[in-house]
Amino acid sequence: MTGPNASPLNEAGATATLEVRELRTYLYFEDRVVPAVDGISFSVNRGETLAIVGESGSGKTMTGLSILRLFPTPAARIVSGQVLFGGHDLTGIRESEMREIRGNRISVMFQDPMTTFNPSLRVGFQVVEALLMHNRIPRREANDRALEMLGRMGIPHPRVVFDSYPHQLSGGMRQRAVLAMALLCRPEVLIADEPTTALDVTTQEQIIDLLQEMQAEFNLSIILITHDLGVVARVANSILVMYAGRPAEFGEADDIFYRCSHPYTRGLLDSVDYGAYRPGEHLHPIAGVPPRLDQLPPGCAFHPRCLYAEPICRDSVPEFGRVPSGHTVAACHPALAGRLNLHRAGAHASGAREL
Repeated sequence: MTGPNASPLNEAGATATLEVRELRTYLYFEDRVVPAVDGISFSVNRGETLAIVGESGSGKTMTGLSILRLFPTPAARIVSGQVLFGGHDLTGIRESEMREIRGNRISVMFQDPMTTFNPSLRVGFQVVEALLMHNRIPRREANDRALEMLGRMGIPHPRVVFDSYPHQLSGGMRQRAVLAMALLCRPEVLIADEPTTALDVTTQEQIIDLLQEMQAEFNLSIILITHDLGVVARVANSILVMYAGRPAEFGEADDIFYRCSHPYTRGLLDSVDYGAYRPGEHLHPIAGVPPRLDQLPPGCAFHPRCLYAEPICRDSVPEFGRVPSGHTVAACHPALAGRLNLHRAGAHASGAREL
């Protein structure tokens, strides 16, 4: 794409709650500049879930942080692009205006609930902080609303958790408290960064159920950052696949799972058991390792690992455009030229996405 107005997502994003266009966030070191987020575009509609997936180091978390400008400056900086929300471009508003949005209209669940909380303060004091910051209400009322929300998170004894320190809670209980804190101001958008990491399977299911329940009640838009394709298959309406800080593919969830256009997306689906594999089928890991963001190969960053690479892939960075089939938006030279037909008989054609 040549600019924000050339976004292939304009049509899909016309009614979007939040739309990101050509976002670039760079990290600045003494001896180098690292493109942590490089040309990312996506949109998420009201009441829907967008999943951002990719290997570790692909830029998923930095993309989420960039939406709310939650990174240290000047070490990190948005150098171009737009984050459109509520009629404003969040990359250009004042910090004071941004503080009115953070934790209020857009909330975030960080990856590690233990580091989300200050270990020296009681959980309840921290849960009500954003509510008091954005609403002129007495602390007693704020406490009552926090206790109610903690109870709705499935916490059997909200007052005990409210008065506890973070280290006194189990991982699952901390994550429920983090979710209560994120939802207390009734945000329009929730950025959930690996919300089920390090939790047992039963607790993972309960957290996902809570997210879906709150989404339905609040008409909440969720940006789910995860490596768990099983969770993605269950909850996502649309999916953004990232590789080496760049967009690989974006589309509706069914199109990504059944009709993907990028070899990296195909590789992810073939290498992870997300519940769609039949007995006797084998996983096929992607050969090689992702490149360092400060040592990207020329051309398409995925070409050294790609089974379908052509000479142009080694020489030119592909645009992020709609493929001829019209199903998805992808950054892949053969796909954009209509020369790629990715399919695998078996799991992905079996209808097993309905977990």
